[in-house]
Amino acid sequence: MSLPQITSPFTFQNTYAALGESFAVPTLPTPVAAPHWLAFNAPLSAELGVNMTVAVQEALLPALAGNALLAGSTPVAQAYAGHQFGHFNPQLGDGRAILLGEIITPQGLRKDIQLKGAGMTPFSRSGDGRAALGPVVREYLLSEAMHALGIKTTRALAAVVTGQPVYRETPLPGAILTRVASSHIRIGTFEYFARRGEITQVKRLSDHVIARHYRECAKAQAPYKALFEAVMAAQIDLVARWMQVGFIHGVMNTDNMSIAGETIDYGPCAFMDSYDPATQYSAIDVRGRYAFGHQKSILQWNLARFAECLLRLIDEDVDVSVAYAEQALAGFSEQFDAVYFGLMAKKIGLQSRAVAEPIVIALLALLETLHIDYTLAFRQLGQVLLMGTNEPFLQLLNDHSQTGQPEQQQEVIAWLERWKSALAEQGDSVDASADGNTAANAALVQGMQQVNPAIIPRNHQVEAVITEAVAVQQNMTASTPACYPKFEALRHALQTPYDSVHESSDLAQPPTRAEQRSYKTFCGT
Repeated sequence: MSLPQITSPFTFQNTYAALGESFAVPTLPTPVAAPHWLAFNAPLSAELGVNMTVAVQEALLPALAGNALLAGSTPVAQAYAGHQFGHFNPQLGDGRAILLGEIITPQGLRKDIQLKGAGMTPFSRSGDGRAALGPVVREYLLSEAMHALGIKTTRALAAVVTGQPVYRETPLPGAILTRVASSHIRIGTFEYFARRGEITQVKRLSDHVIARHYRECAKAQAPYKALFEAVMAAQIDLVARWMQVGFIHGVMNTDNMSIAGETIDYGPCAFMDSYDPATQYSAIDVRGRYAFGHQKSILQWNLARFAECLLRLIDEDVDVSVAYAEQALAGFSEQFDAVYFGLMAKKIGLQSRAVAEPIVIALLALLETLHIDYTLAFRQLGQVLLMGTNEPFLQLLNDHSQTGQPEQQQEVIAWLERWKSALAEQGDSVDASADGNTAANAALVQGMQQVNPAIIPRNHQVEAVITEAVAVQQNMTASTPACYPKFEALRHALQTPYDSVHESSDLAQPPTRAEQRSYKTFCGT
């Protein structure tokens, strides 16, 4: 099979493909029937250095649908292995994704451009290599929401509807996502070679990662120790930030953990509504391995698998390498807590992590007991300070708690007073009624609201967008162009998650119906 070439607005480089076919197999996309745009991310294209006019965008559609090749691209499917739910699979790879190549942004950053859902690859196994519309919509919305929240992530450049069905339990409209990432190299990529005993390839991959992501490691006395420590720090920062905003990845297999420290592979992911560490939405995670409160321990487990891949590079004496890895991982929990509670301290306006930690723990225990919405709880703390009354937070017991009773208010009030005392001890006035304190409170609250989103991609809202998109496709005719008002409304709102304009928006409100609260997500494969 061959594909026509079209002029590319991007100047491609292909350093990963140049590593050889043991790393990535040349693979062409499979053309689709009648592609049309669902969405195009013009701000992201500008960041990539392309002025995406309407004419350029339309010319690009065949390539992002898999019907043509962009000049200069070298499409490949990447090889990797991975531990899935704790069990090792020696060969996974890009079963429905094709890396077109790499570009350099005006800021000098190297970025992958990849098609997801573009047809079968050598790693598809029994799959069709396609993506249904629903998972593409979910990944587009959630990845762009994560970017707006300030959390490192792959991003969505475009979503194309293919005009042909994919077959899961029922026929569904097909779609292709164009994904942008710092790279698509995973812990599982290292496992692919290390488990085969291909140490030369592990070294080659490590050197590639150091040159691409962690250049400071090349100057270290022990570069592969430095690489492990850099990856651990990056992934700790990532997962701590997930938990700061209530995000649950849902499938933290080692093949879904980016070496670059970016959120990747938005499958059965979701944002938590009512706070509960046991929360998980994934239909395939029947034992809750990847529940919200397990993400810290799973990350440590995954990093142990990464350390195993580097043992023969860290030191010629494997026993020495093992001793190093055990020591490094022994410090994981303290390192994670320092980052996590540092972030949580900012959410409640406290400067000291040591002071904030027990207060945060007590608040989370209250939220869990009373089933209070996680996002609204932290947002309303700012209103408590601005209004000089506990009422905005206490109202959550009436409006959004499933079990809140009047007698439980005293426990909540006791926590609020403890928190306000801690603020006062660090020099922040919390009495909004006192002369001169209003401006000081506003500054404190502004800092809190910059880390406490007013809006997140609520599960029931995302599902409503998916339902609309599928219905539009199923009812579309040649004379009726596709229109996705719910998608556009939610996409637009999620671009400014910290803006107070969203506080009264219906899109920001938690679910009210039981079926919305018992929501389940699926990987979409």
